[in-house]
Amino acid sequence: MRHIKFTVVCLFSVLSIYGQNSKNPLETTNPQAQHKWVDSVYASLSLSEKIGQLYMVQVMSSQSAATKVKVENLVRNNHIGGVIYSNGGPYRQAKLNNQLQAISKIPLLVGMDAEWGLSMRLDSTYAFPWNMTLGAIKDDKLVEEAGRYIGEHCKRLGVHFNFAPVVDINTNPKNPIIGNRSFGEDRDNVTRKASAFMKGMQGAGVLANAKHFPGHGDTDQDSHLTLPTISFNEKRIDSIELYPYRKLITEGLSSVMVAHLNVPGLDNSGVPSSLSKHIVTDILKEKLGFKGLIFTDALTMKGAADFDETGDIDLAAFKAGNDVMLMSENVSIGISKIKEAYNRGEITEARLELSVKKILMAKYKVGLQNYKPISLKNLGKDLNRPEDDILYEELLENAITVVKNENNLVPLKKLEIKSIAYVNLGDDSGDVFFNELKKYGKVHAVKGNNLEELMGRLEPYNTVIVGLHRSNANPWKSYKFTEKEISWLHEISRSHNVILDVFVKPYALADLRTMANIESVIVSYQNSAIAQQKSAQLIFGAIPAKGTLPVSIGQFYNAGEGIDSEAIKRLGYTVPERVGMNSEKLNRIDSIANYAVNNKMTPGIQLLVARKGKVVYNKNFGKHTYSGKEKVGFDDIYDVASLTKILATLPLVMELEEQNVISLDTKLVDVLPEYKGSNKENVTFKKMLSHYAQLRPWEPFYYHTLDTVTKRPSAKYYRKIRSPEFNVEVAKNLFLRTDYQDSIPKIIKDSELLDRLRYRYSDFPYYILKKFIEEYYDRTLEQLTQAHFYESLGANNTMYNPYHKISSKKIVPTEEDNYYRFQKVHGYVHDMGAAMQDGIGGHAGVFSNANDVAKIMQMYLQKGYYGGKRYLKEETVDKFNTRYFEAQNNRRGIGFDKPQLGTVGPTCGCLSMKSFGHSGFTGTYAWADPDEEIVYVFLANRTYPNAGKNLLLKENIRTEIQRLIYEAIED
Repeated sequence: MRHIKFTVVCLFSVLSIYGQNSKNPLETTNPQAQHKWVDSVYASLSLSEKIGQLYMVQVMSSQSAATKVKVENLVRNNHIGGVIYSNGGPYRQAKLNNQLQAISKIPLLVGMDAEWGLSMRLDSTYAFPWNMTLGAIKDDKLVEEAGRYIGEHCKRLGVHFNFAPVVDINTNPKNPIIGNRSFGEDRDNVTRKASAFMKGMQGAGVLANAKHFPGHGDTDQDSHLTLPTISFNEKRIDSIELYPYRKLITEGLSSVMVAHLNVPGLDNSGVPSSLSKHIVTDILKEKLGFKGLIFTDALTMKGAADFDETGDIDLAAFKAGNDVMLMSENVSIGISKIKEAYNRGEITEARLELSVKKILMAKYKVGLQNYKPISLKNLGKDLNRPEDDILYEELLENAITVVKNENNLVPLKKLEIKSIAYVNLGDDSGDVFFNELKKYGKVHAVKGNNLEELMGRLEPYNTVIVGLHRSNANPWKSYKFTEKEISWLHEISRSHNVILDVFVKPYALADLRTMANIESVIVSYQNSAIAQQKSAQLIFGAIPAKGTLPVSIGQFYNAGEGIDSEAIKRLGYTVPERVGMNSEKLNRIDSIANYAVNNKMTPGIQLLVARKGKVVYNKNFGKHTYSGKEKVGFDDIYDVASLTKILATLPLVMELEEQNVISLDTKLVDVLPEYKGSNKENVTFKKMLSHYAQLRPWEPFYYHTLDTVTKRPSAKYYRKIRSPEFNVEVAKNLFLRTDYQDSIPKIIKDSELLDRLRYRYSDFPYYILKKFIEEYYDRTLEQLTQAHFYESLGANNTMYNPYHKISSKKIVPTEEDNYYRFQKVHGYVHDMGAAMQDGIGGHAGVFSNANDVAKIMQMYLQKGYYGGKRYLKEETVDKFNTRYFEAQNNRRGIGFDKPQLGTVGPTCGCLSMKSFGHSGFTGTYAWADPDEEIVYVFLANRTYPNAGKNLLLKENIRTEIQRLIYEAIED
């Protein structure tokens, strides 16, 4: 017994010494000045004013004027120490805060419950992810950065205390209050994340608050409605629930909030933990040695049995050891009760001095000894910075967790054999997710009024992406599957490859009876727009999978599990700053694009800029036509004109060259025997594709088929109805003679050469190459480009002859033709020669949107690799992106246009000579720069309603935009 008693005494002594010697987290680096200010202020206060400092009341900038007056009276008459804000807008809060501070004798300590940033509490557009999401991140430095950014936002808004982080160990999936607010169920992970968050926030000068002591994680009751019971014994609570508090206290935690709980394992009296002297004083203060501020949980919570609304609960909370009475029901009565107890000797001056001076120390630490009002200038901008967007993206990218991935289904590859459907489950929108999926491949949203109808509509698809989308409004929203949804998911997975993506907390998956037939399971945690975008990008391999589960999922998966995956170099989408560009500078492009549209240089524009594999600018301007109502959309497609040369013909030539079917020195006579004896028989691919072969620029083939008198399509060559003899559809209800297809190559073969050898741009090489390629493969360019490139690239908006494939509403018209076809050219190729080849030209004929063009240009930029597939060898791309006739003042590469050699040319003159691209007659432009890793795409229909003067070219619109792109680069 003596030995036992000695051990207990020694243990108590160690704990007491630890408590006495632990650092005061409220102390500044200049404690002498701090204590001098604190002592001076304390000495100036009356007893009522001292007690008033113990109170922090709730205020909302959105509340009624009468309620605001009540708060003003509490500040003016009861000398309360602080306020806690919730609900409202940042400008309203800042104004109200300045008003309240102006009437307070001592500056107010301002708190907020901004666990995941300000926008869930304010009318801002920005918020950080919930703790559950952060708990999935392996890199604690990112969580620290989140804490720092939240701290910077709070500080900018005049907030000194953020009631975060939640350090509850979430061991009960049915917990209605903690859930998404916890970092997870593993005590070490929770402690690391909470520590990182705290360090970040306090590093920004905002004091942290760990809650809810001694641990709110394992209850299925709502503490706002009742007094939940934590039934664990003291040993369990000490080893699990108190574990993070020990760590944070040693690292300088500023404050703790005591929970509204019944914890019989620590105090069997039945009083709430916030009113328990044993829990607050004996354990938190003495055993754990905590010297920071101690807040009650909201004193308005239900279930505070044996305490009425006459102030007794405030007195009990103070006697228990709390320093700050949070959201008291009746401040005036509470102050009176504490004052009476002081006068009776129940509360000593030393006890009152301890709490009040701690509050004053906190005020000094956050700079209130030199209080300045909140500046309203640029407040919204300061709370919504580009770096906040960057961090939010990084957090989501690092959190999204792949928990199952049979046969490595994710990321999706071999898109040419994938038929993909998207099914939206839940009661919230998945539109952002669906639209992001469509950027990567042909994905169709499929719905059904009943299971039979849904399954019937899903029959053509071999891959189904199922998204569970529920409200992201707050972390307490419903997250579960319905029984109907579980049944539907089970049936879908029996007959299809399924990727299940849940945009809710992981616990939703625990209700599934089996996951045996589901190939891939992804937890995206939240249904925010960024979460939806990033999850879609992960599914298609634009970003890797990095997250791990912060909690266990029933019988299926344990906390800490997660499958990493690599990115496969598909284009991603992000904010400019993330790739070293300035958003404000990049947005100056808008003014030039709007100038071009407003001055009728083109009815509309699609614009895209990517850097380092990420699209950072993708906007549309104007309409399909000047007089129409159809605004340009992201899925709308343009006639890209001569971009066809590098988007269709050139990559097929590059393939053949690296397969040794041809070389750059191959002569036309070697591949097309009919050229033997012609003036072009010895023309090489190198010269021809460098526009250095004396070939004529073009030939108006159509002109020879017009009636010599009417100048309209001749009856000799055209019919209004298709037939075997007239089977080339040059426009709607206008069919060219089938045999004319043979005339065009002959005209080119027999054409005269230019009188001297010099650089001269010509379409003829691509007519010639079309004939050779189609004969070699015995397939059309349309079939070849789809099979070799577009389908696997996910370039599903890229095609020849879209008029019979997609809705005309998605096709931008090109011209009101009054010289050949005499109708609106809409969905049919604008170029007359390509039209006479049934719309499939080697030099023109491709329709596409900016996003698809960027994919192909990015493939070139990545030296022939994209989306997990090598299309071309690196050396092949380099070989074709080389000037071979630079000494002859020829800027061209093999097929690719290159920057000017002098002062005038196709670029802004401000980019690398390694760059390459092309332009098109309809107003299109695509350029890539390996040095800066830039892809720039400009699509327009400047030829509508008529080609006229090329004002886009005359005013250098495309190259001026290019200049602004390069001016926006900052790294």
